[in-house]
Amino acid sequence: IKVKIPFGNKYLDAIFSVPEKKSTYGVILTHGAGGDMNFPHLVSLSAYLASHGVLCLRFTCKGLNIVYRTKAFKAVVEYLKLSDDYKLSGVFLAGRSMGSRAAASVIRHLSQEDDDDFIQGLICLSYPLHRPKLQSKLRDEDLLFIGCPVLFVSGSADEMCEKQLLEGVASKMKAPKKIHWIDKANHGMAVKGRTTDDVMEEINAQVFSWLRENIELEHK
Repeated sequence: IKVKIPFGNKYLDAIFSVPEKKSTYGVILTHGAGGDMNFPHLVSLSAYLASHGVLCLRFTCKGLNIVYRTKAFKAVVEYLKLSDDYKLSGVFLAGRSMGSRAAASVIRHLSQEDDDDFIQGLICLSYPLHRPKLQSKLRDEDLLFIGCPVLFVSGSADEMCEKQLLEGVASKMKAPKKIHWIDKANHGMAVKGRTTDDVMEEINAQVFSWLRENIELEHK
């Protein structure tokens, strides 16, 4: 279902992937610095989650400014929170590359502003922890302040997220966290000798099983 989400004086294009049964939880998903919400990985994940009973809202926000992207993500969270069509108990924020940085930033800002637990967790696909070959400057400031559960899905050969560095940051995080490494995958999740669909199946299954664990924990 295509929707337009108000953002300042314009609108963000977004698409709902709706499960057959009413969903209690949703995932908001956005893309990296290039591309848009129709990036194949996002389309694949949205369809997978909806077919397993999780509502997914993916949106496009062009722009390479992280502050701007964060504001847009926040507008989408507010939109879904106030939606009468989909009354959700909570959402997980998810993004690919720069989109996951924006998601982390939104969670940090919202946790400082209000205490409600609408946001249940963060899913980072190919989190860009540093620029290629610039390992000395880590983009970890938001991650260290987040309290909700976090899932990282990263390629072990990602040139923007060196394995030891992400593991080091994760060890300092106070949030419950999990890292799933896609063996030999680069930042774009390409792996020599494996098809895109095959890699996506692994990612989608990981995301869903982590979501299920965290939703079950909420209800125990």
